Amino acid sequence: MTDFFSITLIIVGLTLFETISSIDNAIINAQVLGTMGTQARKWFLTWGMFISVFLVRGLLPWIIIWVALPSLGPLGAFTAAFSSNPAVVDALQRAAPVLLLGGGTFLVFLFFHWLFLEQKEFGLRAEKFFYTQGVWFFAVASLLLVIIVWFALQKDPMMAFGAVIGSSAFFIVHGFKESAEKQEQKLISGHHMSDISKLMYLEIIDATFSIDGVLGAFAFTLAVPLILIGNGIGALVVRELTIRNIERLKKYRLLKNGAMYSVVFLGLIMLLEGFHFDVPAWIAPLTTLFIVGYFYYRSRQEITHNAL
Repeated sequence: MTDFFSITLIIVGLTLFETISSIDNAIINAQVLGTMGTQARKWFLTWGMFISVFLVRGLLPWIIIWVALPSLGPLGAFTAAFSSNPAVVDALQRAAPVLLLGGGTFLVFLFFHWLFLEQKEFGLRAEKFFYTQGVWFFAVASLLLVIIVWFALQKDPMMAFGAVIGSSAFFIVHGFKESAEKQEQKLISGHHMSDISKLMYLEIIDATFSIDGVLGAFAFTLAVPLILIGNGIGALVVRELTIRNIERLKKYRLLKNGAMYSVVFLGLIMLLEGFHFDVPAWIAPLTTLFIVGYFYYRSRQEITHNAL
């Protein structure tokens, strides 16, 4: 596999994953924008896009590297993200297991929360069974964390700490998302809020939803420039869908399922790589393409069937 082909495959996979994992974000944006004035909508779709695409998705990888390598300091972490210095690259590789276990734990928890607790269109038969057993999510999440931490402690205590951070990050982000869903219902039902407050709300939501995409991106590559390109293109696609095709997108009801199965596979890849298993670079993008393609096909079948 040539380097150019590898890079292209990674960027395509990142773009697709960012797009599909941000479907809920696009729907929320479109619904809230429908309650706002013309000037506020224009501001969000111009400056808001700049903040979401370039600022948030640009800062998050830097912050994650800073957390994984606190000895570098904020400025050192920023330059390390774009550095080809062998010493810096080596430091990033040494810190990678901590980062990968944190991100992997976050993504696996995200999947099981969706599987057990979130309302969904059932794409596979087993999904309905797990949804009726929702109370087991917390037991499953706790046992998974215990197992990951136990094996991580055999390797490096910092890896175990990374897994705990990933778990904590999940519950913090989940709390914000739950609050956002309640706030969204108030806005849609006509609850009074100024356009400035709505703009601030949408920016916070964009930042919250972007965490999933950025963490998942590290399953594709540790190269921050590639992450910025792939996630940036994906964010632009989501913004375009928000403006023009949100109703059409809603018809593809199983795309969210594809996003969540991609999430768990990427999470497992990150955990395996964190424990020093060699996972070929093409596995993550090809797996994402296959899973999303399958659920896209299933959605198309459903649309065709309903049209008959």
